[in-house]
Amino acid sequence: MPPSNRLFDEFARLATDAAGAAQGVRREAETVLKGQIERLIRDMDIASREDVDVLRDLVAALRSQNDALAARVVALEAKASGGSAGAKPTPEAL
Repeated sequence: MPPSNRLFDEFARLATDAAGAAQGVRREAETVLKGQIERLIRDMDIASREDVDVLRDLVAALRSQNDALAARVVALEAKASGGSAGAKPTPEAL
């Protein structure tokens, strides 16, 4: 019986080593693939999520500023025409 137990022990150790090596290869393949994908995205010049968020906030601020300036232009035009033009034009009409 001792020889077969020793055979099973060697086989178990071989299987354990093979599983460890397979996990190492898997991790290495994931690392290489991740690096290539990141390089591809960087080369494609795709905007990051942070860039998109900053641009969205900037556009919202500029839109509100534009609306305020349009209302100011309408008020100044009404004042310049003497206010007798009747209905005031809306900022959307500009």
